[in-house]
Amino acid sequence: MQLDNINAPSDIKSLSPEELKRLAEELRETIIRTISSTGGHLASSLGVVELTIALHYVFKSPFDKIIWDVGHQAYSHKLLTGRKNVFSTVRKEKGISGFPKMSESEHDAFGTGHSSTSISAALGIIEGRDKNNENFKVLAVIGDGAMTGGLAFEGLNNAGALKKDLIVILNDNEMSISKNVGALSAYMNRILTADFYRKFKKETKSFIEGIPKVGGSFSKFAQKAEESLKGFLLPGILFEELGFDYVGPIDGHNIELLIETLKRIKTSTAPTLVHVITKKGKGYEFSEKDPCVFHGVGPFELETGSQTCGTGAVSYSEAFGQILTDLASQDRNIIAISAAMKEGTGLECFAERFPDRFYDVGIAEPHAVTFAAGLSTRGLRPVVAVYSTFLQRAYDEVLHDVCLQNLPVVFAIDRAGIVGEDGPTHNGLFDISYLRHIPNLTVMAPKDGVEFKEMLAFALRQSVPVAIRYPRGRIPEAVLPCSDLLMGSSELLRDGSDIALIAFGNTVVSALRAAQRLEKIGIHASVINARFVKPFDGELLLSLAARIPRIITVEENVLQGGFGSAIMEILNESEIYHTKVRRLGITDVFVEQGNPDTLRSKYGIDEDGIYLAALSFMREPLFSS
Repeated sequence: MQLDNINAPSDIKSLSPEELKRLAEELRETIIRTISSTGGHLASSLGVVELTIALHYVFKSPFDKIIWDVGHQAYSHKLLTGRKNVFSTVRKEKGISGFPKMSESEHDAFGTGHSSTSISAALGIIEGRDKNNENFKVLAVIGDGAMTGGLAFEGLNNAGALKKDLIVILNDNEMSISKNVGALSAYMNRILTADFYRKFKKETKSFIEGIPKVGGSFSKFAQKAEESLKGFLLPGILFEELGFDYVGPIDGHNIELLIETLKRIKTSTAPTLVHVITKKGKGYEFSEKDPCVFHGVGPFELETGSQTCGTGAVSYSEAFGQILTDLASQDRNIIAISAAMKEGTGLECFAERFPDRFYDVGIAEPHAVTFAAGLSTRGLRPVVAVYSTFLQRAYDEVLHDVCLQNLPVVFAIDRAGIVGEDGPTHNGLFDISYLRHIPNLTVMAPKDGVEFKEMLAFALRQSVPVAIRYPRGRIPEAVLPCSDLLMGSSELLRDGSDIALIAFGNTVVSALRAAQRLEKIGIHASVINARFVKPFDGELLLSLAARIPRIITVEENVLQGGFGSAIMEILNESEIYHTKVRRLGITDVFVEQGNPDTLRSKYGIDEDGIYLAALSFMREPLFSS
């Protein structure tokens, strides 16, 4: 086994071409076997195996800096850089990350997890290198959709102007960057339809066809040659215009060609872009057939590719897609927008049913938000479906383009709260804090599927911007009927006089169960389903504070600026000082990877955590008179 002898990138430099090919096969086998057990980003990493080997063969990591955009392409990189013995722990609690992480290895030159950052980071490293009089190469490996992000082109633009020796590897896997390729195609079409080009083409054709006897047949030959040359010569025009030397496209699965090409450009002192064509999911039949499903996949059976089944309950993402599709069948003004996450956000059924009302804008969350704002000015009802962690990338657009103008855009914020195995780059633990302070924005969260359906319909009836946050995972069974949903109204689900548990979103069910346990030991707890962070039901809160001496707030969000902070602000502004408040949520940390239930237990926001916090709180003395 070649991989058994690889403990550092330097170990591959003595391998023959045939040995390198066998190493590629072993890397794929290891990745497939491991991810079938742990889950992870399979198809992306399978597509860059040969490219990873070639990069480490030609360059000298960690001296030379290799930056992996998005990061979920980096499994082969981890295996070749001293982490093969712990690769089975990938994405597990206290295991290695599913993404490059600077604190994990000196070979991870920059931490990634969100997309389109590699070029900007690489350029910053180069400038830092030069200011420190150092001498190493810097490479940004970008692809798998990241080129649709505007930040990538901002980095390219700056890099071309600075004329530094940045090497950009464009991993074009044909499927995931289809939107980006479309944009490049549009650029090329502008060139090919420009006046000078059309005039030249017309005059040349007239001249050729005017040649006696051979003109007609030669014209047909010239036309075929023209079509071939377009595809061969023009892909690099955009990058050349941005100041880069363009190399490619080349076969990303031909190790010898990759090594030869990288060796040739290694000594370049100009910005260089190498265009590499790869197949996403290569080497595993099922991921090749459906690379989208195997992009981010849970545990699966190796022989069949079928994923390990969970409970029969519907996920929030699946429910969202179905509910929105049903609502859209009754209202032709409803528009769905995704930022390269159609499947992840559950919008496949909507896109199939209403293709003319569905927009996938690529990895371009800021554009998605402002695009939705523009649609809303024409009487349409856009719904932006986006993961909480990715909406962070569009904060300014939410604030300035939607809320400042008070436009009726609906934000369906998926993966809000603890996500789990993907770790700190993907946990959605900040959205309450970065949304609730924005004027004009309504922020909601459902306790179950019934309330989720009501909230979506409610949001689409409003003439103001509305955000609905909901977690990853299965919808719990409805524990109580959903009362009328009025703007800013909370629900009193259970009445008690000793302590009040005010919960938001998916923590409501846990709070109810904790209250039932407290009742058995003689502690009578009120349970409130907040439903709205903003506007919050201040009237209900003040009525509780008038008769209940202790309040616990529960949220799956950071405590700073979160839901509990909103409660304390209301009490303070109303000069209510006799009620003690304890907030349960995420402390001032980035939550690492792990099983979501284990993490909720760790931070005390599950049923046990709420129950124990209430017991402890009840033992504390009230304020002295």
